[in-house]
Amino acid sequence: MATVTFDKATRIYPGGDKPAVDGLEIEVGDGEFLVLVGPSGCGKSTSLRMLAGLEDVNAGAIRIGDRDVTHLPPKDRDIAMVFQNYALYPHMTVADNMGFALKIAGVNKAEIRKRVEEAAKILDLTEYLGRKPKALSGGQRQRVAMGRAIVREPQVFLMDEPLSNLDAKLRVQTRTQIASLQRRLGVTTVYVTHDQVEAMTMGDRVAVLKDGILQQVDSPRNMYDKPANLFVAGFIGSPAMNLVEVPIADGGVKFGNSVVSVERDAVQAAADKGDRTVTVGVRPEHFDIVNGDSALSKDGPAGLAVTVNVVEELGADGYVYGSAQVGGEHKDLVIRVGGREIPEKGATLHVVPRAGETHVFATSTGERLSD
Repeated sequence: MATVTFDKATRIYPGGDKPAVDGLEIEVGDGEFLVLVGPSGCGKSTSLRMLAGLEDVNAGAIRIGDRDVTHLPPKDRDIAMVFQNYALYPHMTVADNMGFALKIAGVNKAEIRKRVEEAAKILDLTEYLGRKPKALSGGQRQRVAMGRAIVREPQVFLMDEPLSNLDAKLRVQTRTQIASLQRRLGVTTVYVTHDQVEAMTMGDRVAVLKDGILQQVDSPRNMYDKPANLFVAGFIGSPAMNLVEVPIADGGVKFGNSVVSVERDAVQAAADKGDRTVTVGVRPEHFDIVNGDSALSKDGPAGLAVTVNVVEELGADGYVYGSAQVGGEHKDLVIRVGGREIPEKGATLHVVPRAGETHVFATSTGERLSD
């Protein structure tokens, strides 16, 4: 096994005026499962292809273990790649597909058969070894593609959106299988996806990219609890974090008819930048609904008035999709409520962020201000 290092790796496509990947710096630990995630065009697949040797590196370096592989051809990098479209040979059996790379490498037949059978056992493919790919389901084909990577016993697995062709239920099932398989094999893995739920549930660490620039790399929990900037805050989490620009007030920030206390240092940092507002982030589960006597303040009902537009009932809980007037502008908000406390469509809720559960960002730069 081996570590993987992106050392200020940059890729500029011919004719391009800005890098597709700009000075990427990530150190992937030995045996770690790192997920690269971001919207379309953010540079995640390009980063993976640079590591695979399928894209040139225009500046910086890439290392696998202590070897500089920046300019090595793919076959000399000791990596195995799993693609989105499976890339199986239709005329070959499952066994022949899985063992083909070993056959090309000159490995003897007995060793190929042994490795293929071991991989098939791990992936629950033993009974399909004699079949052709067209006789398999999408999930089975993807497992064959995984098996082809496993038999090579590489130092690094590279996976480029391997689940995007599967239906929703199979995707959830297969991502669990891939994550547990990687932990069992202990092979360093770099995995690309645009699906942040996939990233959060599979990776030991997650790296978020935007416009070719690394925004944050951290454990899924830390990224959820402490997003580094507004982009990460809005991208990580499902439903997404509510981001509301609010004026700074004495003792905190003005949230509707209430003053919500936030970290004093965060407000001071914003004031030092000359900002009169900050952007407060609140997860859907961190709103409290106020009613009755507690909902009264000198300006009227406390908190922010939210009109209920749509309610998603999920059984144990539900999500209210509503709208509010914030600073004279229309703002959409998502609030999680208990499964037995579902409001009617068209109702008005008054909500305040739960103390200690707010995230404060500079409106001007988007950087995180709260600890």
